[in-house]
Amino acid sequence: MFVPNENSSLSFKDFTFIMPAVSVGNVGQLATDLIISTLNMPQVGYFHTDCLIPMAGNNPYATPGDSSAELCTAAEVYSLPDLKLAVLQIRTPILQAKYRQFRNLITSWIKTSGFARTIMLSSSHAYQRDDQQIHSTPLRYLLSPAMQRRVGDKLQELEWKEMERVAVFPGISDTEKRLYIPGGGITKGFYTDCCSEDLPLAVVLIFCSEGDNIPDAFNLINHLNDWLHLVDKPSNPSAQWRVPCSWRLLFGSGIPPALF
Repeated sequence: MFVPNENSSLSFKDFTFIMPAVSVGNVGQLATDLIISTLNMPQVGYFHTDCLIPMAGNNPYATPGDSSAELCTAAEVYSLPDLKLAVLQIRTPILQAKYRQFRNLITSWIKTSGFARTIMLSSSHAYQRDDQQIHSTPLRYLLSPAMQRRVGDKLQELEWKEMERVAVFPGISDTEKRLYIPGGGITKGFYTDCCSEDLPLAVVLIFCSEGDNIPDAFNLINHLNDWLHLVDKPSNPSAQWRVPCSWRLLFGSGIPPALF
């Protein structure tokens, strides 16, 4: 369940809600970090659930004037009322046996909160693309019917590419197609849930491989910014985003000199 901070009177009515999928390369989570850090979004609450592996750590967005000793947990909500924007950051894997329970938790919260639209940032295995996907941009989107009615024309104007359906039996028959997002975590199930419950959802995803996925995160967030205009677009797209201090330890601490 969502637990707001003490003495907080929150209303998310008509807000845009952005959340990551825990997917290949953690690209959605890295992109979410960039949004929270750049917009300096305050934390307004957290999710208390047994669907996520529990964790606690220091404030990942601390600046020199802040206290890094402030604790963060596995799933926290940040909000900026001026932009009517709420962001959920998920920092640990979702337990596989509780995928459905976690999806139900989020969709229920979306409905009770009155969000105007939901955007999920996700990723999918690059090595499992088919031929038509290899020969084009790695960025894709999906819209639920409720979201299609609102922004479908806008994304067409931006020349975004919709996620293709692929053959169920490739090389044998192309008549039967399915939505296939390998490495996407709860993305496909969450999209299906929002379609069946008539919730306005956009999935923005990128094909990538595990490794240093910081460039993929910048690629994904710049793509989203072309639509939402969260920040101004300078000549150098990467310069507009403030990298959080926690990224300095993304691959662990440095090699101890004593080893040599």
